[in-house]
Amino acid sequence: MRRLFWTALGAAVGVYAVRRVTKAAEAYTPAGMANGLSSLGDGLRELADAVREGMDEREAELKLALGIDTETAQEGARLDAEAARALLDDPTGRRAR
Repeated sequence: MRRLFWTALGAAVGVYAVRRVTKAAEAYTPAGMANGLSSLGDGLRELADAVREGMDEREAELKLALGIDTETAQEGARLDAEAARALLDDPTGRRAR
């Protein structure tokens, strides 16, 4: 019974090791490298989109605080004087909403 257990355990470890080595070898093939670079590109694209969205939001807040955003001001989304001054004094601090 012990031999059967150790033989089965050895076979399972062998299969696991072969699968891991095969997977690692496939990652270094041209197709595997292309897949890895593709996912890296997708991640960078998502990061750039998030940064652009944040920049646009912050630019809109600053324009509103400076009173140069006429479209938003007409919609009634104006900041009070205290919130505008706080935004201008500390542009990296808490955002006025």
